[in-house]
Amino acid sequence: MPVITYRQALNDTLGEELARDPNVLLMGEEIGVFQGSYRVTEGLLQEFGPKRVVDAPIAEEGFVGLATGAAMLGLRPVVEIMTINFILVAVDQIVNHASKIHYMFGGQVRVPLVVRTPSGGIGQLAATHSQSFENWFAYCPGLKVVAPSTPYDAKGLLRSAIRDDDPVIFIESLALYDTKGDVPDGEDYTVPIGVAEVKREGTDVTVVSYSRMTVITMQVAQRLEGEGISVEVVDLRTLRPLDRSTIVNSIKKTNRAVVISEDWRSYGIGAEVAATIQEEAFDYLDAPVQRVAGVEAPLPYAARLSQASKPGAPHLIEAIHNVLEGTRKQ
Repeated sequence: MPVITYRQALNDTLGEELARDPNVLLMGEEIGVFQGSYRVTEGLLQEFGPKRVVDAPIAEEGFVGLATGAAMLGLRPVVEIMTINFILVAVDQIVNHASKIHYMFGGQVRVPLVVRTPSGGIGQLAATHSQSFENWFAYCPGLKVVAPSTPYDAKGLLRSAIRDDDPVIFIESLALYDTKGDVPDGEDYTVPIGVAEVKREGTDVTVVSYSRMTVITMQVAQRLEGEGISVEVVDLRTLRPLDRSTIVNSIKKTNRAVVISEDWRSYGIGAEVAATIQEEAFDYLDAPVQRVAGVEAPLPYAARLSQASKPGAPHLIEAIHNVLEGTRKQ
């Protein structure tokens, strides 16, 4: 099985879906001539032409609205937003229109729209370029929200998203584009939306994560194995609809839970997962659920402060030790 990057998995999938379905088109800022800010759309303009790979102006509300209308009329637009921070300009089109049209039209119209955008921070991008807003969209009925952590899942979930008849917010991670993993060559596989995966079996504690935090969790689990601590890793993969049964079944097995996410702690994805565990697996818990998230402040530009603001391996290790001791971090 070939080993490719997360970026290449996305690029391959976009090319394959453009070739498979003439109704698929790409739209976004600098995705054509420039080949994408992160080179995800490299080579696609040359192969499919400007009617299928459309360079949009710097007007997110405008081209997301255009893509929503195109989806209503039978096309399958895949929109790239340069960063989730810029998606705020298009929130009205996504939340008040794309997510609600199927419901408000009595099921007569579907909106097969995909909005791809990277989330989270990498390097020194400061406060307005390093945010994680996936919980905003996971909050909204009518949207599906996915956040793959591996090249395999990125390819399978993007293929599922493009073929889905509902709007899908496809969350990538700036820090994952160069990561590598096994991806089947020439196989038309899909990863189902709404299904989490146990990435690593364990017996002592369950860590629930998604996107870049799953990569960190897997590294921590490998490290703690040397200390005799067995960590089970649940990768959500989809944030809405949330696969609650996989989470709960894992807690029933390990009796302890840590949730790690890159967003802010209050009202985030981790809070929803913790509430799910409390409601559906409380009797199986031997210790309170621990949460690991970013510092609740705008991300600083200064390198050391920026790094200190983000959740990472040391924070996760501390939380795992705390939950194994049955203590709550103060």
